[in-house]
Formats: sequence, structure tokens, C-alpha cells
Amino acid sequence: MKADLGDLNAFVAVARAGGFREGARASGASASGLSEAVRRLEAQLGVRLLNRTTRSVVPTEAGEGLLERLGPALTEVEAALDVVNGFRDRPAGALRLNVPVSAARLVLPRIVPPFLAAYPDIRLEVIAEESFVDVLAAGCDAGIRYDERLEQDMIAVPIGPRVQRLAAAASPAYLDRRGRPVHPRELLGHACLRGRFPSGAMTLWEFERDGEAVRVDPTGPLIVTAGGAIDLAVDAAIAGAGIISLFEDWLRPHFDSGALEPVLEPWWESFSGPFLYYPGRRLMPAPLRAFVDFIKAAADQA
Repeated sequence: MKADLGDLNAFVAVARAGGFREGARASGASASGLSEAVRRLEAQLGVRLLNRTTRSVVPTEAGEGLLERLGPALTEVEAALDVVNGFRDRPAGALRLNVPVSAARLVLPRIVPPFLAAYPDIRLEVIAEESFVDVLAAGCDAGIRYDERLEQDMIAVPIGPRVQRLAAAASPAYLDRRGRPVHPRELLGHACLRGRFPSGAMTLWEFERDGEAVRVDPTGPLIVTAGGAIDLAVDAAIAGAGIISLFEDWLRPHFDSGALEPVLEPWWESFSGPFLYYPGRRLMPAPLRAFVDFIKAAADQA
């Protein structure tokens, strides 16, 4: 049984976006065109692929199975068709990256503007979230993560700073009122502002000095979702609500302005910087190849 490639792409766009209007915005097609393509595909296959309600569009069990197999397959088809990009004067097309919010804020701002200037025919889409996803299944070409979260079958290329630190900080007013801790265990007696990942996990605060590693699980008046709501915790720390632990680079402007004061700086833990990772397939899309070459060249010049 042969199905039209355009109809298959329409189904994937709608299923991933969770609706015909959303799929139209993501794919550049019309909602009515996507709806007709999905109806045509369902009629040809003789099975319903999407359950439609006034509020949502959700894949059926058959649709889920088809989507799981189609995602990687269509990505390979796109990569094969992208070979013709090699015959263009400059690469063109879409590049989708899945990255943590910290990378979108601390790593990409130095890379994206010059990259887009160098490759004006490439359209970059950045999806920032804290959940660790299968980049192919999510319809992305590559992702940015730290080494402890990388899958073994992925190619990893360093991107951004190679060494980062987790910093602790609070407002001078808070520290004048509650005291300045000199050992990480003293944080158990302080108001600490925490972050929770979408999975529900809350990581321990880790510190290290002269070979002594300390992990603490402090409590406090505020818990925010890691990523999107972190700035709320930063604002709360500046207002004197408690102590926050976050990337040093994220807090650096507030250190420089005096709004926040470093806490336990001799204990701040260093860790390796992030990596751009992507599947090790034979055919790499031209936009991704251009991006990889760009960050490698930037690293060589640093």
C-alpha cells in the first residue's frame, strides 16, 4: 500500500502539534489542507489515526504507532532530499534545536546572531525545555545537553563555555538579617529558593572544596519550575526572600550590580560545559552541517 508523502507529512505535523491550526502554523500549510490530507490518509489506510474533539486532536493507538515509526523515517527522507543543498551557493532550509532554557539564555545568544548573518537562507527554530527528549521523535535535528544526559549513540560537539559553575547567592539585605553561611550545611538553617524539573525531581545542592564534597537538600518559601520560572526565583532572591543556587553566568549581572552577593563562593562546584548532540546518521541536513561547522570554527578561534 502506497501513501502520499505529503499526506504522511501532514499527519505528522498535526499529531506533533496537537491540532490542525497549530500544525498549520508549524508547517506553513493551511489547516483545511492538513485536515483534507489526514482524511485522505485515513480513508486509504482504513483506520482512524486522530481522535478529534473541539478542544484537542490526539492520535489513536494506530496513530501513535504510525507516528513513532514515521518520525525517524521522514527525517531520513528529508536528509536524503537535502543532499541537493550541497549544490547551492549557500545552505538553506530549516534547523530545529531542542535545548535547555539555560542554553537558550547563556550559550545561544553569542552564537545565533552571527550564524543567522552568515547563513541568511537558514530558518532556525529553538525549542527550549528542561525535559530530556528524543530529538528525532520530537522532530528536531539536534539538541543541547550536558554530558551526563547524552545518549551513547549520539555525536556530541562542544558548544559554549567548556567550564561552568553553579553559584549560590542572596541579597545583601537577606544576609545582613540572617547571617552569611561559611559551610554548605548551614544552608539547612536558611530560606532557600528551589527549582523543580518537569519530571518532579528536585536536585540536591552540591558543593566541593579541597576534595570535600557536600550535598544538601535545603528548604524554603519558594519552589519554581526549572527553566521558565527561574527568573521569578532570581527576582525573589534580589528582593531578600532567600538564597538561590543557579549558573554563575546567569547571576553574574546581579553580582556586578550589587543586587546579589555571592554565598559560599569557595565551595562553588565546577562542571563541564554543554554539547550539541545529533544522530550519527550518514546524511546530515545541510543546515545542521552548517551549524556544526560554524560552532567548530568559533571554538577554534576562541
